[in-house]
Amino acid sequence: MLPDIINPVRRRLEADELALGMVVRMARSGDIARIAATSGHDFLFLDVQHAIYSLETISHIAQVALGCGVAPFVRVRSCRDPNIPVMLDAGVTGIVAPDVNTADDARAAVQACKFAPIGTRSVTSGYPIFNYRPVPMQETIALLNTNTLVVCMIESLEGLGNIDAIAAVEGVDVLHVGLTDMLADMGKPGAYGDPQAMEAVARITASALAHGKYAGVGGDNDPMRQQVFLRQGVRFISTQSDGAMLLNAATKVAGNLRRLASEAG
Repeated sequence: MLPDIINPVRRRLEADELALGMVVRMARSGDIARIAATSGHDFLFLDVQHAIYSLETISHIAQVALGCGVAPFVRVRSCRDPNIPVMLDAGVTGIVAPDVNTADDARAAVQACKFAPIGTRSVTSGYPIFNYRPVPMQETIALLNTNTLVVCMIESLEGLGNIDAIAAVEGVDVLHVGLTDMLADMGKPGAYGDPQAMEAVARITASALAHGKYAGVGGDNDPMRQQVFLRQGVRFISTQSDGAMLLNAATKVAGNLRRLASEAG
């Protein structure tokens, strides 16, 4: 008999709870999954778009994440990244597709991630999420379609303009606003909190919810603005990168010791 298999991110979202993901660019060990779990994160956001990862390393981290109750997500290079299927077969349970600008882009992501009749993902056997036990194919397809999340990043004015068509695509689970790139496309790089950016988040969130999808946002770490996003209905947030967290903590520790040394004379 199969255990109760459900992606922890989906569990959070279905309960209208906040799902938090740690962006991972530096770590190359499965230890990062355990740190994510201990620090209260629900998923890893392996950033293959902006960092160099081998498929073997992705698989290793995904396996550890599955074992400690953290969902391994990968931000791929594009919605048409040819490595999406093998990442999923290796244990990844969420694909974050960057630069989704049209409904066709969203459909391409769904096609790669979901089995028929929703998509065209190829079927194999021996999936890590089942601990490699044999599972009847009908159950395999149903469980993996449910537990493999498709996250479409809206990062441009073109994507914003096509948001309702993108949100209507069957098989898309989350619409995630990438504010850093969105602001760059607006000609306002780094201007977090700009009224045009805030309005974009509100519009994308409203469209996601109207079409039965979940809403996410990343890039803006200001607590006051994050509170606004949460009130609007955002439930999927990428927090900060492993490198940023390490730098912040290391700077604080070193700074405190330098201060103590200075005070000691």
